[in-house]
Amino acid sequence: MGYKTPHRRWTRSSGFRKALYRNLVTDLLNYEHITTTETKAKAIRGLAEKMITLGKKGNLPARREALSFIYSSDVTGKVFGELATRYADRKGGYTRIIKLGQRVGDGAPIVQLELVK
Repeated sequence: MGYKTPHRRWTRSSGFRKALYRNLVTDLLNYEHITTTETKAKAIRGLAEKMITLGKKGNLPARREALSFIYSSDVTGKVFGELATRYADRKGGYTRIIKLGQRVGDGAPIVQLELVK
């Protein structure tokens, strides 16, 4: 019997899915906006906000946890420096999803996921 899972699986293995999430979150934090499908954007939105919250904590355990998820140490430095000061007085909601339409090949809904200024 199939049970409802709290995450999106997309018939990919857990390692592949985690690597996909890490790549998308790293690119979002680096470039501050990415274009992807709607389901992928909804899946990584919470992970990206968690990384920014870790940056706002600013202590060593938070930095190590962020380094274990984000691929680039330069991006981690940006999260703990620039983004942490930008969102210092904001309690949450660091990302925004803007719908762009449908992909030509398969009709998948495409969105732009960006960090709020």
